[in-house]
Amino acid sequence: MKVLVVDDEVDVRSLFEQRFRKEIKSGEIEFAFAFSGEEALTFLHAHEHEAVLILSDINMPGMSGLQLLERIKQKYHKPPPVVMMITAYGDEENYNMAKKLGADDFLTKPVDFVLLKQKLKPNN
Repeated sequence: MKVLVVDDEVDVRSLFEQRFRKEIKSGEIEFAFAFSGEEALTFLHAHEHEAVLILSDINMPGMSGLQLLERIKQKYHKPPPVVMMITAYGDEENYNMAKKLGADDFLTKPVDFVLLKQKLKPNN
């Protein structure tokens, strides 16, 4: 499974690589990282059929995660990637907007990696 993590915080990369060390080593999960919405779209354009799951922060400078979500849902249909939104703010407005734009799931920071691993297991 290829996962694209989109977050403007660069330390997210080492956090995910540390928490998923076993899954990465076994080849179960492969991560790619983008540090802005624009960078994520560039990656998706170059690797259109690779990312099956996108984990995106909502609050980023430039293009927000909600704007990115909207662009992904408009452009990428075959196969449509699963998009989970991540935010430090579990407020109802962001949640409702993310759902309206087609988010498949919604996580709050700090990310509960035990819960995330359960969600990433096949057949969940």
